[in-house]
Amino acid sequence: MAKDLLNRYVWLVDTIRRYGRITRRELDDCWRRSRFSDGDTALPRRTFYNYRQAIEDLFDITIQCDQSTFEYYIADEDAHSESVTEWLLNAAATNDVLSSSRDISQKIFLEDVPSAREHLATAIGALKTSSPLRFDYHPYTRSTPTRDITVEPYFLKIFRQRWYLTGRVTSENRIKTYALDRISSPVVLPETFTPDPAFDAETYSRDSFGIIFSHGEVKDIVIRTDPRQAKYFRALPLHHSQQEMVHDEFSNFTYRMRITDDFVAELLSYGPKVTVISPPELRAIIRDRLTNALANY
Repeated sequence: MAKDLLNRYVWLVDTIRRYGRITRRELDDCWRRSRFSDGDTALPRRTFYNYRQAIEDLFDITIQCDQSTFEYYIADEDAHSESVTEWLLNAAATNDVLSSSRDISQKIFLEDVPSAREHLATAIGALKTSSPLRFDYHPYTRSTPTRDITVEPYFLKIFRQRWYLTGRVTSENRIKTYALDRISSPVVLPETFTPDPAFDAETYSRDSFGIIFSHGEVKDIVIRTDPRQAKYFRALPLHHSQQEMVHDEFSNFTYRMRITDDFVAELLSYGPKVTVISPPELRAIIRDRLTNALANY
């Protein structure tokens, strides 16, 4: 029943978002055609009220009513909250579809996100209560783990099917990022901390690609692609700053971001489909990486 309720919440939010603004009569029509109606000709008012309250608690989405037109709509969200909500709704909707497709599970292939199974709930719990998190960390660059690291968590980010936690390491008074799948024995400490009011997660990560948040200079970056690759970048931009200039035989994509190892690795993954036009230092980095790789052959 709990799973079915979640699916109903997702249906209600998705329906209102698709309409933009919707009356109760229109909503009842949609409900009648849905698989949740169980023969009901309308969505009961008490049920609708309970769903609205649950949706606000679970997804932080407020369904409001315009008293002049009696239309329901989703209250404005900031860009980041909207992206988180979209991710949650997509995940819930995907889970619903896959759960009903177990009879063909051998024909569905998914990407694993191992860090979400073990420590994501613990990290989110520490974020919610502003509690320090203590753990051991096993980086790939060391043969032995670092013990008893205490971090005041600031934010979580998923990248390349892995979850990362960024926060202030109390022993060093530095902000660092840790992969959740390299953490072991996490413990949420009983005390609480006051986050640095000067720290803003959006500002901290805005000019970076991936999870390497350097403090280097932000650069104007231009890359050139063929028309086919350009379609992929339009559908899934590399960065929120992406802009495109279309030419007859190619497209130039411009970005405002820092040059990090994550971004360099991303560009290299496209091989000859992408050419760095500027800045010169990024061209030099790409050239050196390609030369070193060629030396292996």
